[in-house]
Amino acid sequence: MTAGALLLSAVPAHATASPTQIATSKSTGVTYLKSLQAADGSYVTGGGLSNEWAFSALAAAGTAAADVTPGGDPSKNARLVYRNQLAVAGWPGGSPVVTDYERAILNSYAAGIDPARVGPGRNLIADAVAYWQTAEPGYYGPSANFNGTVFGLLALAGAKTQTGTQRAPQALLNASVTAVRANQHNDGGWNYSKAAGDPTALAQGSDIDMTGAAMASLCAAGVPNTDPAIVVAKNFLKGKLASSGAFNAMFGVNTDSNGWAVSGLNACGINPQGTDFTSGTGKTPLDFLIAQQFKPGGGFKYLPTDTSPSPYASVDGLRAVAGAGFTATPPAPVTAGEPTWTATTGFTAGTAARLALVVDDGTGALKACTVTLTPTGSTATLGDVLDAAGTATPAGCVTAVTPSTGGGTVTAINGTANSGSSTWKVSLDGATATGATRATVVHLGDTVSLRYGS
Repeated sequence: MTAGALLLSAVPAHATASPTQIATSKSTGVTYLKSLQAADGSYVTGGGLSNEWAFSALAAAGTAAADVTPGGDPSKNARLVYRNQLAVAGWPGGSPVVTDYERAILNSYAAGIDPARVGPGRNLIADAVAYWQTAEPGYYGPSANFNGTVFGLLALAGAKTQTGTQRAPQALLNASVTAVRANQHNDGGWNYSKAAGDPTALAQGSDIDMTGAAMASLCAAGVPNTDPAIVVAKNFLKGKLASSGAFNAMFGVNTDSNGWAVSGLNACGINPQGTDFTSGTGKTPLDFLIAQQFKPGGGFKYLPTDTSPSPYASVDGLRAVAGAGFTATPPAPVTAGEPTWTATTGFTAGTAARLALVVDDGTGALKACTVTLTPTGSTATLGDVLDAAGTATPAGCVTAVTPSTGGGTVTAINGTANSGSSTWKVSLDGATATGATRATVVHLGDTVSLRYGS
């Protein structure tokens, strides 16, 4: 089963919560999330985009963001408004962090917006890759904030191309898989902070929420659910199951923690209502989540004792009940004229654009960076990308290229030269690799992967 399929794996019909209960939960949950939309079509609250996670839950429940409109006004549909917000040059503010971009990747993808082609100047994939940690390959953003690495892997593995192809090279994903594995605690779970290399931290108790996210990140990147890391993580969650079907989280029983844990199980193709996750009283995590949902309103409580719904808990609860991980393939809109995907198709001459670049010389010393170039037409060339890589973020991705001009075959990068059957090849957005030439045409939003080998 593919990672994309895992993210959308359905709850089996024999589960404790019946298919009818699940269908009703999804339907009423969607109704509640629609009620959160502002009059201008936005899901923005305050100065941030905290309710944008609604797009992943809506998609998981089968509702396209393009069909979500305030008062039936299609000119203000949620997808269009969200895309316009992301495309603004000043988004996400003056002090962005990597999780801003990772969150946007997962939710724009679910909304049917190609995250690499939001606009001529907005490539969310490249925005995230700019936070690659050269000194600690596989980490995104400061490694102490392990959350950034987990969601980096979730975003780059989960947000596929419009045709369903994995756009990030597997070598890039594998580097983060290694980092996630190194941070697994002795009890089988994970926490928000870095633990790798620190015996004291690794011996600390794990967090339910982060365990679900970390599991999902590994499985989205292709790790099977039979892998020892996933098996012990599943056992950690199993050990936290209460009689109510809830997981005993670090901060007490709540919908958000349960939702993240279930999304982790969903992403890994593990039935959250199977024998392992059915309590002695016959309750499962889905039973608990559905019990937290107001009827007929559809919103979910955060705490069982709450008397009103929480938008954030409603997103986490619905996405989990709908059988998804932390994103979902966008459903086709039912609104006439609205395509499944929306994207900018070409560079705008004179407008600076960013591209994600990965350089793999075959030695394991993987380099990843974001290149900014100002195109002169609707397409660019690999030569343009390599020339601009001298000032990439982070630095050092490309230090030397032969030839340095023209459109011919690339014979050497960073001192590694073509030799016999081992040559430099290029792949764009996960397509079949071909011999790298400076004249290779590169399009807006392409993830450019250069690999040395036979």
